[in-house]
Amino acid sequence: MTADDVQAHAGALARRALALPELAEARTVAAYVSVGSEPGTLALLDALRARGVRVLLPALLPDNDLAWGVYRGPDSLLPAEHGGGRMTLLEPAGERLRPRAVTEADAVLLPGLSVDARGMRLGRGGGSYDRVLARLERARVRPALVVLLYDWEVVERVPQEPHDRPVDAVVTPSGVRRFGRPASEA
Repeated sequence: MTADDVQAHAGALARRALALPELAEARTVAAYVSVGSEPGTLALLDALRARGVRVLLPALLPDNDLAWGVYRGPDSLLPAEHGGGRMTLLEPAGERLRPRAVTEADAVLLPGLSVDARGMRLGRGGGSYDRVLARLERARVRPALVVLLYDWEVVERVPQEPHDRPVDAVVTPSGVRRFGRPASEA
């Protein structure tokens, strides 16, 4: 996909996501900054922040766990190299919050490669978000879990490991698909 394609899809994705009751009522949202050809998230992050939502963004730790920082706008993002320079992520500048900060979120926006008809998410294999989901479960908190994808990344079935957990919804530029609990319980 070209940069223009990613940008066009990002606007549609942000509009769909912002209409979710889970995000409309959220005070704190844990999200991420998209990289490469992932569905763009900056428009959504800025719109959430403009609503007064506290947006937490991840900072990758050496053990692949995630610390968090508060998003203060696009100028507050700094490039951070990981994996010996093989990967550069945009991470929040400023104070680092501990990994457990994610338990304060009303909604968690998750990256992924795909989601299947059961709501199972296929990640990139680093385990960072598996740790996030396990941390939420251990804390006995249940924020809405939402994956942002392109339409063609919603598939019939993805591989599943015993530790995998389903998400509540997937948002694509053309719509929202829900799994499990209704929005009123999110």
